[in-house]
Amino acid sequence: MRISKIWFVLVLLALQACKKSRSEIGKELFQETRNSVFKKVENEAFAGVFKQVLADQRSNLRNPKLITSFYEQNGYEPVLLLKHLPKEEMKTFAQYLSQSAAHGLDPKFFQAAEISQLLGQIYDKKAIKTVEEAYQAMALLELKSANSLINYSNALQFGVISPRKIYAQYYTETKRPDSNTMNAVLAVGDLKTYLDSIQPKGASYLALQKALAEGLTAPGMTKEQTARVLQVNLERLRWKNRKDADKVVLVNIPDFSLDVLEKGKSTLHMKVCVGEGREVNVNELKEYDENDLKKDRPFSRETPQLGSMIHSVQVNPVWNIPESIAKKEISKYAAADRYYLANNNIDVYQNGKIVEDPELIDWSAADAGSYSFKQRPGDDNSLGKIKFLFNNQSSVYLHDTPAKAAFNQSMRAVSHGCVRVEQPLELARALFGEGDKFEIIKKQMALTDNQQAKDLALPKQVPVYLTYFTTWADANGTLQFRKDIYGQDVVLYSYLQKMGA
Repeated sequence: MRISKIWFVLVLLALQACKKSRSEIGKELFQETRNSVFKKVENEAFAGVFKQVLADQRSNLRNPKLITSFYEQNGYEPVLLLKHLPKEEMKTFAQYLSQSAAHGLDPKFFQAAEISQLLGQIYDKKAIKTVEEAYQAMALLELKSANSLINYSNALQFGVISPRKIYAQYYTETKRPDSNTMNAVLAVGDLKTYLDSIQPKGASYLALQKALAEGLTAPGMTKEQTARVLQVNLERLRWKNRKDADKVVLVNIPDFSLDVLEKGKSTLHMKVCVGEGREVNVNELKEYDENDLKKDRPFSRETPQLGSMIHSVQVNPVWNIPESIAKKEISKYAAADRYYLANNNIDVYQNGKIVEDPELIDWSAADAGSYSFKQRPGDDNSLGKIKFLFNNQSSVYLHDTPAKAAFNQSMRAVSHGCVRVEQPLELARALFGEGDKFEIIKKQMALTDNQQAKDLALPKQVPVYLTYFTTWADANGTLQFRKDIYGQDVVLYSYLQKMGA
């Protein structure tokens, strides 16, 4: 009995505290704005207006279920106004939204002008003369502020666009905001401190922001074209698509380069060759019509963007020739030259069994799809002396190549999709370190005859990322610009533009 009485008293006190809090909404707004109309504000009446505004504005919210649930749990109170309006943090918030162009983002996406206008109404006695007008302005300002606060926070911490939704060949695990992240934003105490904390602080990001603010014009581009390139690469830098690691292999496709990063600094840099592309010049960046193309349509030989873990290498590798290459190239070469397969150490298989006399096959008439091809280890093997293996759904890897002349070209989008590396032995040294395994690799790669494929696992797997940046700040802080060889800037820019429409 005593426990029941105590419980009843506690519930009664909680209800009274809640009622008191709610009854002071109008009082707090009056103290802030000095508009006596707010003295007439009553919680129940406001809650009814707010519920209706929520229903009317639902289609304009990016996260309608989350926002509706938040206000249901908070009794449809203007949580953000009560928490941040008295400290003028709402005004600061509106300023941050209006300055979002500094991040290459359209302030329209964050309803910056509308929030500023509503804030002005709240403080303007002439603009709000009745309690009904007060309810409407409060409800709209509260709702738009919640929506934009979440959107702005998500944009700076995760990016506006999910790359997996717009790119056909993007296979890098990329973190996106979840409900816990977004609910935490609405519960922030000091709004200005929070907004400052989510400003990306990487050197490249800050350099690109500065260039955008100063109206930089890159060589061979107009000021407008430069701004567009800066905007799309700022968005890429906001994507959370890399995990922290002491050692990382990073390939930048448009730069045709590979770096081994140790604690964030490059300890090995080399040229690479990547897959053939559309060779879209960055200077011709224009709108991309995704309604026409439905989704980005890459050329079949483009190197995909992906993230994985290098787990092993194969020295003197066997090349399991992909079916697409077998159909389009190998069978045609064999049809033109009956000894092409033998001269290039290529074995032919049918139903898993080796074909003893492939030169007897009429390749001009044969169905190449019924055969598979493997190139044996050797100096002319297309994979060179070593390939670096990591799991991925595109069947690509890093590898050596006998075609060294390609590294002297400035345009190195020449492969079938895999990444050819300029210094394979040095890359192996960076991954394995000095020791017995590296000595085996070095010895096996030096063989000129009796070459046999040999697999060696890394002592510790190393993350590898195939990325796509057309501008960035180098180690000296100088901005570098590269051509948009796969047309991916065009795709991303078009989607960014539509976010603010």
